[in-house]
Amino acid sequence: MSDKIHGNDIPGTPDPRGMSVLDVLRDRLAKLAPTQLEIRDDSAKHAGHAGARGGGGHYVVSIVAARFAGLATMQRHRLVYDAAGDLMQGAIHALSISAKAPEETQT
Repeated sequence: MSDKIHGNDIPGTPDPRGMSVLDVLRDRLAKLAPTQLEIRDDSAKHAGHAGARGGGGHYVVSIVAARFAGLATMQRHRLVYDAAGDLMQGAIHALSISAKAPEETQT
């Protein structure tokens, strides 16, 4: 499976520059003004899985942003899914999310 997005190869992702899914997702999550952002591609761990056969990858996102302060987990995840947008309809099959406000990361 290629992690590049080419034109209409993946539904809903008309990026002609051939950016990787990681790069596109990172760019989109930047809208949330994260102070920390880590994205890991775990697709290889799911080879042979139905979603992987369909071309969608498995990704793990760890994001810290002030925007999450005061929000419930579901609301935070909704913001991440909304930022990912149409990637969730093809390029991303599964997305594991850890979304925290800055004050939740301090020890």
